[in-house]
Amino acid sequence: MRPDLLKYRQIAKIFAKSAVVFAIGLTSAQVLAAPTKPAKNDPSVTVIEHVNVLPMTEKGDVMADTTVVIENGRITSLGGIVPKGARRLNGKGKWLIPGLADMHVHLLSDGSPRPPKYPTEAPTMFFDTQDIMTPYIANGVTQLVNLDAVAASVGQRNEIASGNVLGPNIALAAVINGGDGRGRIANTPADGRQTVRNIKAEGYDFVKVYSDLDVATFTAIVDEANSQGMKVLGHIPEAFEGQLEKAFMPGFAMVAHAEEFSKQSADFSDADAARFARLAKQNGTWVSPTLVVMRWIASETRSLDEMKANPDLKYMHPLLQSKWTTANRYNRNSSPELIAHFDRMVEFHRRLVKALKAEGVPMVAGTDAMTSGVVGGFSLHEELELLVGAGMTNEEALASATRLPAIWLGVDGDRGTVEVGKRADLVLLDANPLANISNIRKIAGVFVNGRWLDRAALDALMADLAKRNEATKANFDFGKMGK
Repeated sequence: MRPDLLKYRQIAKIFAKSAVVFAIGLTSAQVLAAPTKPAKNDPSVTVIEHVNVLPMTEKGDVMADTTVVIENGRITSLGGIVPKGARRLNGKGKWLIPGLADMHVHLLSDGSPRPPKYPTEAPTMFFDTQDIMTPYIANGVTQLVNLDAVAASVGQRNEIASGNVLGPNIALAAVINGGDGRGRIANTPADGRQTVRNIKAEGYDFVKVYSDLDVATFTAIVDEANSQGMKVLGHIPEAFEGQLEKAFMPGFAMVAHAEEFSKQSADFSDADAARFARLAKQNGTWVSPTLVVMRWIASETRSLDEMKANPDLKYMHPLLQSKWTTANRYNRNSSPELIAHFDRMVEFHRRLVKALKAEGVPMVAGTDAMTSGVVGGFSLHEELELLVGAGMTNEEALASATRLPAIWLGVDGDRGTVEVGKRADLVLLDANPLANISNIRKIAGVFVNGRWLDRAALDALMADLAKRNEATKANFDFGKMGK
């Protein structure tokens, strides 16, 4: 391995480990009081009158001063007559868009801070699913892809599907890694194929490949997933160094980070960005740049001041708050060289997005939420702003979090656009996001599967969550976490 890339590998592993490993030095996590659950007593028919609709269809124009009828969780009319007895919402001056998708998140789930002693051992840490989902729905996020799904993640998805928790649709990707790390390990092609079959049998939606797989096993995993009708997404294994083109094989459907490309570049050149974009385009591979995660990592490597001052931090579970602020791996391992390197990566990722756009590679918005500093829900708004800063138009950025995720997930017949018959996962905004992408933050209310939460209801849920998090912090000692 070339010395310059060896130095990068040592730096990159600092980042890579956090995406899969969530190490907490406590034995339990408790909620002091039950969270406030959103009410379920919505009327069967809701009408939004005089609203501007951004349908986000491929050629859909803005529908001004429109009446939108929602019945039993579905859009039944655009521009029709108001049914008798319907709840009526005044949408004058407001903008209705599809619910947003974050295509790369990690979610807290019940578990243990150590590997289980036996397969059926009960968890020792417990987290309330509604608390995990509330920041997402409060920020208009109605679709998630969990890229580190485990058995408990299936339970979370079931809680939402049953109506016991109000939360986004969740797609689940189970990780396969190589070497001797944590999770599902495959170090031979035969093991890789069997692991794919196991993942499908256990009810996961996608296969996520990780950094330590060898070439033969990676190839077998992608081939087997193809035969099983499953998409593969994730990292580009380090074994492809010097032969990157071989990683782009049929069935490798999405690269989950811009840094999967940048770790293959010795000098972060425009020529490399163009070459990476061509490889993705030729293979039909999509990309989720996750610009926001590297921006936060670069910030934390320099100082923890910005993260500690972030008002969104209070909505994260106190375990994470403590881990991020007292045992932050990026700040702990900081050096002038590392700071400069991450700053160069952030800048290169912007140029890479421009190259991907120029080549016509589809990109979807993802944030790697739960990595230090990346607060789920809020982080998607920042990602869209960063994508626009990297050269996307406001409409392209919105498409990356609405229509395009639905297409990649294969659910575009059900959601992702505002059309008759589609599921009513919708966000009502106070200002036009096509005029300024930051208007995505000006949320007047959210529909989650047809259930309406106005700004007051969303604020109440978030205030309740922050209050209970603060109470938990006051009653537990997190000072030794991660040490």
